[in-house]
Amino acid sequence: MARLLDPNEQNNEEVELDQTLRPSCLEEYIGQEDMKANLKVFIGAAKKRNETLDHVLLYGPPGLGKTTLAYVIANEMGGHIRLVNGPSIEKPSDLAMILSSLSAGDILFIDEIHRLPRIIEEILYSAMEDFSLTLVVGHDDDARNISIDLPPFTLVGATTKPGDLSSPLRDRFGIVNRLDYYTEDEIRRIVKRTARVYEMSIDDEAANAIAIRSRGTPRIANRIFRRVRDFASYAEQKNIDIALTDDALKKLKIDDLGLDDVDNRYLEAIINRFAGGPVGLETLASTIGEEINNLEEVYEPYLLKLGLINKTPRGRVATEKAYRHFRVGLYHD
Repeated sequence: MARLLDPNEQNNEEVELDQTLRPSCLEEYIGQEDMKANLKVFIGAAKKRNETLDHVLLYGPPGLGKTTLAYVIANEMGGHIRLVNGPSIEKPSDLAMILSSLSAGDILFIDEIHRLPRIIEEILYSAMEDFSLTLVVGHDDDARNISIDLPPFTLVGATTKPGDLSSPLRDRFGIVNRLDYYTEDEIRRIVKRTARVYEMSIDDEAANAIAIRSRGTPRIANRIFRRVRDFASYAEQKNIDIALTDDALKKLKIDDLGLDDVDNRYLEAIINRFAGGPVGLETLASTIGEEINNLEEVYEPYLLKLGLINKTPRGRVATEKAYRHFRVGLYHD
């Protein structure tokens, strides 16, 4: 089961549920206001010229709505969308099959585009620039190039690691947007919208409580809401109020900073076992029984964002804010 506060993973049930929550147009999409305003212009201009939209690269932390935005773009442009995962395109024939199945004006969404094999990247260049696909068939002396004309399409690429994209691929995107973390007010509005979709009423105070703990990430907000809704349904409550929400969050072990049990064990280990640090990541991982990669890629980004830890050449150090959170006084010199 995916960790409740981990935006990186989704199970199949969550993917299906998220599809029911997706807005269909830019007007319904909450947050990312500057990006939405620009996309409205780009999409409107392309439609007026009867052209396909320029290729779009979306990057930023997981769970912020890159896939949802691809669906919105497809709907706004009036085309169908085809979703694929970068690592699943292993051979040139895989790419050829995907591209040849597109119709004019379709959207090809490639998630984790930074994980495309280099040979696939190179073939993709001409497909993006000239809407043509050149493949080598045969071997040695019998090898020959064949060229396939493609219908004009828009590639929407999504990545959490834009630095891993090669420069030639990155340069072929005409529209590049970073998705930022959402404000608490935006997340509150998302929670209220999710409640309406699920036909469950929720008080503003309860929606705020969920928003505060959602790490600025819609995926986490919707996940927490579904669990709080479970508590409401079990209690046969038709409205989610703050009392029920506080009780549910306490039972889910999510505190008022949006930290869960693992986050707190991580911080408590630095403070109590290692006198505030510095402590090496490997030692810390062994102490709390978590994998190094999980700590570095899943837990630490949010702790750093909140200013609860610092990374130093000698290891991780708990900040004064972390000490205040646990009410144990100031850290040592």
